[in-house]
Amino acid sequence: MSNNEKADEQKAPADDQVVIETASESATTAPEAQAADQDTGAASPEASRTKSSRGSLLLALLALLLALAALAGVAWQLLADATPDALATRNEAALLRLERELQDSNNSLRQSEQALAALRSSLGAGNDEVSALQRTLNERLRPLEAVPGRLSSLESSMAALQGISSGLRDTWLLSEAEYYLQIANAQIQLAGNVSLAQIALQLADERLVSLANPGLTDVRRALADELRQLDALGAADTEGAALMLSSLAGAIDSLTLKTDIVQPNFDGPGIDPNLTGVARAWASLKSSLSNVISVRRSDQPVTPLLPPDAAYFLRSNLTLQLQAARLALLRGEQTLFRQSLDDAGRWLEEYYDVGSLPVKSALDTIKELRSTAFRPNPPDISGSLALLRQYISLQSRDRRPPAADDAGTDQ
Repeated sequence: MSNNEKADEQKAPADDQVVIETASESATTAPEAQAADQDTGAASPEASRTKSSRGSLLLALLALLLALAALAGVAWQLLADATPDALATRNEAALLRLERELQDSNNSLRQSEQALAALRSSLGAGNDEVSALQRTLNERLRPLEAVPGRLSSLESSMAALQGISSGLRDTWLLSEAEYYLQIANAQIQLAGNVSLAQIALQLADERLVSLANPGLTDVRRALADELRQLDALGAADTEGAALMLSSLAGAIDSLTLKTDIVQPNFDGPGIDPNLTGVARAWASLKSSLSNVISVRRSDQPVTPLLPPDAAYFLRSNLTLQLQAARLALLRGEQTLFRQSLDDAGRWLEEYYDVGSLPVKSALDTIKELRSTAFRPNPPDISGSLALLRQYISLQSRDRRPPAADDAGTDQ
């Protein structure tokens, strides 16, 4: 019972006592009033006003009782909504929603496992292909390893000879120039090594300068144009970019994942101990509902959060993407290189804490590598070699002795 109801019950006997005292006074003074009425009719209005005030008091008491009854009914209804059965129904609905979310997370986990297996298979096939390409390159370059030593010994032998003809010297220098041009083409087409190709072209040009032959002007002009094209490529540090990708892949496990998972608060707000009656029942009802239902508002699109056991697969997928980018860089596949870096950057932004310094640094590194690590396609530098071979073929034909015609004339 509230303090107001107690105060009303204490007030009610006092009012009854006033009514009884008034009634006794009226009985005592009735003869006098009748005598006075007989004498004068002045007291009649005062008696009607007293009767009217009693009626108003009774109506006020009746209205107060009706209000208390209505208030008790509302309190009973509120308390009935907070029963264990109602709470159990709401908890069961929340449990069903959680089970559906868990099922969705399991489906996402299975898809991640399948993607991880496919990516591992692709990476294994790529490694085999790179190994085969490396073996092929080694096999092609192996015959050329002995050539510098043989050339040095031949040059030493030729320098020791006295009275060597100028024609033999020119033939030797042309052969050296052709050899260096072949080395330049092999380095640019098979190994993608621009610096070695430039050195080989410069050595070939030095041999042509030593000949001082105007007939080689077109060859030297084409060779100078090829050197200019190689200089325009710039010095892309492919090995440094590959090492940076390997370092970034090794640091994935130390990056911080997003931690914006909202934990349910079962304590709820406290109830003011000074509240009583209906106010305390209403506060208790609000506290119970706040423990069952929580609402979050966000202007950003909702990103599905991975369960804790999927963090391992996320890190593995991200590491494999970076390794795939490194492999594409070494193989010269620019499209696959950029696609792998884009996927890695998107996963970092979606699932990692972009506010942390290591994650920001990783994103900046990926953007820098995407724009600077890949060199444009190398130019074709086979023109000078074709012109030199054409010149050597013409020279050999001019020096060939006459065969059939001279033989017929002698006869």
